[in-house]
Amino acid sequence: MKTVDAVKHRILQLCAERNITINKLANLSALPPSSLKAILYGRSQNPKLLTIKILCDGLGITLGEFFSAPEFDELEQEIE
Repeated sequence: MKTVDAVKHRILQLCAERNITINKLANLSALPPSSLKAILYGRSQNPKLLTIKILCDGLGITLGEFFSAPEFDELEQEIE
């Protein structure tokens, strides 16, 4: 799994756990829904850490909690 796929998966997982939609997460995070959808639909291949931090703020979690998931422990090497 690539890093961007792990980020997408984690966002969707956290939304499902909280039973919220992508639009609701965007509103909670004060992000334009288009920015969040760009990450989820692959138009953004390198989401900024600040954007992920803003999403975490909207979810009420820390960056550590966001990245504390098995998919981040099993990432492929990105350098080729």
